[in-house]
Amino acid sequence: MNTDFVVANEHVALLPVSAADAGFLLAVYASTRMEEMALVDWSPEQKDAFLRMQFEAQTKHYRSQYPDAEYQIIQRADGVPIGRLIIDRSSDCILLMDIALLPEFRNHGIGTAMLRDLMAEAAAANLPIRLHVEFFNPVMKLYERLGFVKCQEAGLYYLMVWQPGRVLS
Repeated sequence: MNTDFVVANEHVALLPVSAADAGFLLAVYASTRMEEMALVDWSPEQKDAFLRMQFEAQTKHYRSQYPDAEYQIIQRADGVPIGRLIIDRSSDCILLMDIALLPEFRNHGIGTAMLRDLMAEAAAANLPIRLHVEFFNPVMKLYERLGFVKCQEAGLYYLMVWQPGRVLS
């Protein structure tokens, strides 16, 4: 996958995650759960504690189950971090574990450009891309538009797969 993109006249780069990025990564994670947190009658401190606990559990799980995954920060050319990308590559598939942008950077084509680049990489290697997405997540429309197909339901998640050779829209 390329580490540099130009989207809507904006240069975006992928950088390896470092220990100094922990606070930013938590903020990105929390931003993906804002709508959910709006539904609970908790104090801001309770919400923060819950999100921190969930983020730490997710991070621990990912690191133990996918020790070779690439953890990257999505960053603008001006040095502003705007999201995260986690990918695990194996000999039989590319697993898109997470792609998340801060809310103010969503719907600008950045995620689509990154997904298309990942799809080109997968096509060149003749590998499928797999991902799990919550069934209520609006990004599912993007995945479907790009040719990902729901293959399995697991709790709140769908397993979606993109196969090389699918027509992109």
